[in-house]
Amino acid sequence: MSKDNQSHEVLLEPLDNNRLANLCGPLDDNLRKIERRLGVEIGYRGNKFKIHGKEQVCVAVVKLLKDLYVQTAPVKGKVGTVSAEELHLALTELNMLEQETAETAAEFDQMVTIRTKRGVIKPRNENQGEYVQNVLTNDISFGVGVAGTGKTYLAVACAVDALERQEVRRILLTRPAVEAGEKLGFLPGDLSQKVDPYLRPLYDALFEMLGFEKVEKLIERNVIEVAPLAYMRGRTLNDAFIILDESQNTTVEQMKMFLTRIGFNSKAVVTGDITQVDLPRGQRSGLRHAIEVLTDIKGVSFNYFQSKDVVRHPVVGRIVEAYERHESVNTPNAEYKR
Repeated sequence: MSKDNQSHEVLLEPLDNNRLANLCGPLDDNLRKIERRLGVEIGYRGNKFKIHGKEQVCVAVVKLLKDLYVQTAPVKGKVGTVSAEELHLALTELNMLEQETAETAAEFDQMVTIRTKRGVIKPRNENQGEYVQNVLTNDISFGVGVAGTGKTYLAVACAVDALERQEVRRILLTRPAVEAGEKLGFLPGDLSQKVDPYLRPLYDALFEMLGFEKVEKLIERNVIEVAPLAYMRGRTLNDAFIILDESQNTTVEQMKMFLTRIGFNSKAVVTGDITQVDLPRGQRSGLRHAIEVLTDIKGVSFNYFQSKDVVRHPVVGRIVEAYERHESVNTPNAEYKR
């Protein structure tokens, strides 16, 4: 450590050995991850922690430890845990906050949160916060960007929130059933079994927010409907929250058909990644066309996500950046620009 480094101490109260164990992780693994990511040294005895490193980083780590310790507070007699995913997201958020001004950071703290019966869902960065705000205030919202940026997850969260607050009477989730570069051939089973593999990410988000049994009951009552895009034709959807996922795989005609299904007291969210189009060669993406046509339409919002907005494993963001660099240098007229 250089001579410019400082030491900070923090006392985590109340003293609770079980909470401290969950904070530090098995064999202090959580602390080691913080050390590696932020370049500090962390030592502790009991509930007294000592952080050694750069002044600004030490202050941030003190706040991080306090926040994570709060997260371990018992709920219904059970001590909370700090999972690897939660620690990663906390560190990612911390890195972003360090790059912002105090004013921007204060605005981030005031970001809108989404409350479901399974817990509170908060945007992880400024771009996600703007996206959620646009979803809540516009009739049609587009979330466009790379994988892992929370586009679909946050859209489903907003839909669940609207349903639980009785702002809408049903949720409709749809996506085009386009094979992702593979020929799957004949799929046995009924219609649901044929299309479910394409809709699995939407189911997963619903199960996490509402629970498996609750989702199954709502599907049985048609309060939640999950269907392929082709089944939207000819319908008018009133009092509904509609999500079109993987919209980069819609044709221009399909996108127009979907957007004109919106009825009274309905809200639509369209998500997609224009760098991962699986349409047949030469067929234009309806999402790319919609971006060109609808940019200045009142009541329609667009949010664009980049690799820095990825909230999955850190390597996902680096992979996305590597592909972007390769495509921009080696394939200026790449097929993904369809």
